[in-house]
Amino acid sequence: MSRINWPKHSVLVIAVLATWLTTYFGYLTSFNLSIDNMIQQLILFINPLSFLLLIYGIGLFIKTTKRRNAYLVTISVITSVIMFSNAVFYRFFSDFITIPLLFQTNNFGDLSSSVMANIHGTDIFFFTDVVIVALAVKYIPQPTENSRQFKMGRRLYFIATAALFMVNLGLAEAQRPQLLTRSFDRELLVKNIGTYNYHIYDLIVQSKSHAQRVLADGSELSEVENYIHANHKEPSVEMFEDAKGRNIINISLESLQSFVINNEMDGHEITPFLNSLTKDKDTFYFDNFYHQTGLGKTSDAEFIVENSIYPRNGSAVFFTHSGNTYDSMSEKLAQNGYFTNVMHANNRSFWNRDIMYKALGIEKFYDVESYTIGEGQAVNWGMKDIPYFEQSVEMMKDMPKPFASRMITLTNHHPFDLDDEDMLIPPYTSNSKTLNKYFQTARYLDESIKVLFDELKESGLYDNSIIVMYGDHYGISENHNKAMGMYLDKEVTAFDNAELQKVPFYIHIPGNGKGKVMHELGGQMDVRPTVLNLVGIDTKEDLQFGSDLFSKEHEDFVIFRDGRFVTDKYVYAHEVCYDAETGEPTDAELCAPYIERASTELDYSDTIINGDLLRFKDGQDDNEKKLPEMKGKE
Repeated sequence: MSRINWPKHSVLVIAVLATWLTTYFGYLTSFNLSIDNMIQQLILFINPLSFLLLIYGIGLFIKTTKRRNAYLVTISVITSVIMFSNAVFYRFFSDFITIPLLFQTNNFGDLSSSVMANIHGTDIFFFTDVVIVALAVKYIPQPTENSRQFKMGRRLYFIATAALFMVNLGLAEAQRPQLLTRSFDRELLVKNIGTYNYHIYDLIVQSKSHAQRVLADGSELSEVENYIHANHKEPSVEMFEDAKGRNIINISLESLQSFVINNEMDGHEITPFLNSLTKDKDTFYFDNFYHQTGLGKTSDAEFIVENSIYPRNGSAVFFTHSGNTYDSMSEKLAQNGYFTNVMHANNRSFWNRDIMYKALGIEKFYDVESYTIGEGQAVNWGMKDIPYFEQSVEMMKDMPKPFASRMITLTNHHPFDLDDEDMLIPPYTSNSKTLNKYFQTARYLDESIKVLFDELKESGLYDNSIIVMYGDHYGISENHNKAMGMYLDKEVTAFDNAELQKVPFYIHIPGNGKGKVMHELGGQMDVRPTVLNLVGIDTKEDLQFGSDLFSKEHEDFVIFRDGRFVTDKYVYAHEVCYDAETGEPTDAELCAPYIERASTELDYSDTIINGDLLRFKDGQDDNEKKLPEMKGKE
């Protein structure tokens, strides 16, 4: 058999083609990327190529064949790991990895159960190109080529690479104008410039954001203040001081979405106690309330509730900006005589809480070391909610009064595992193990809230407290749309996905008697101004993007961290303007003013955080900023 005469650099060509096709088929099989037309499909197909030509092409500068081949294999491994990691991350977050998240190593161990639940056997496909490149290196001989031909060919190669990138970017800009200047939606970036180019872009953006603090001089603060004060809504006079002097118990309901409230699963009531509260005369239940978190999930919800400022895009602000100055709700309450604390039966370093809580002015953190976790009381990476609430109320008895406690539940957390004795209803039956188990953990969470109310009544704390409860973020991501469609008996669209970001919000004031179901459109941004008004604390001069939900001036407009938004008339999602009443696409121009305003508001919020602008408020600076010494276990 005659030997095949392979052209020069055949291994490089094979490497580019193998990784290109592996990446493209990975897009189609592991990511829920919405494609509306053939041009978008073409962009998705070609967008990995310019990066791969560039990164593999660097091998052309390596003189020895052995080292060049080793470089090509190494690059194939790195690109495979990038795609594999994004696929696993996407299944949990419905988003793509960002640079800051790679440095959140403190969370990796605690998230191991969620990570393992999202690794599929078919993920080995992402390493197909590594095998192909390795085989090519081993079996394809490398012919020689004279130096002049090589230099000319290399020059043409990189000219073609640059030209392809410009064609890709031009098509992307035509489909999505201002793509690189309004980058709230990482899916749009990946669809248009590719996963690898997106990560390079992300690195540039993160570097720029870190430089903003160094360059900030306080002048930017005036512009932000003017915007916020121009959009200020006067708080409710009727509800002012309705909870003055009471203890504040603020509860984060882990992963709880509103679709389970007043609903059933196969004839089983999912949240009977929370359902009863929606009809309680002392409870205000908001049925059009949305979470506004990003990749920081629970920590983002904490950040929003404390500050009424949007979290960062593409990272957890608890990690990236824990050294900033903030004007938090806890600090405001402490200034008005409240003992402020957080109760969470988890490691104090998870989400960098031990550091961030100091920046937020929280006086004490009751972490996992403050609790006694008995046999059978552990779940995921913390404590089951029922014993957690029981022990927490015992600690509340000894707290200085009035106190403001923020409580963070754990059991209803992905991957939604429960011990048999805690399964109060059977699992759902669908193609999604995640959704099947979710109803059971949501039912357990509901039961734990009932236990909390009972414990507060027995302890004598109930009558002089206000209980605020909010869902912190979604529990069921878009990756489970097929199963959700089965449960909801409809095809889940981008409009429906936006609607599914509704989370429960309750304000329970024992003895108030004014309670009712509130249909006002609101979000987590509104918690701070609403609660502070209820306890009689003025926030008129505060830098906050939310407003009192009881105010007659409150506006029906909720902005999501990824740029989507909801109004009483329109819903904007995945670049489509929907009629809020019918759920059908409508004229894009109707959403245009809101799109502009959402972009402005998110930009201003980023400016506050990235520039650490609150250090300049009221004449503060870095030398004057003093963090409280957080108390540990006593």
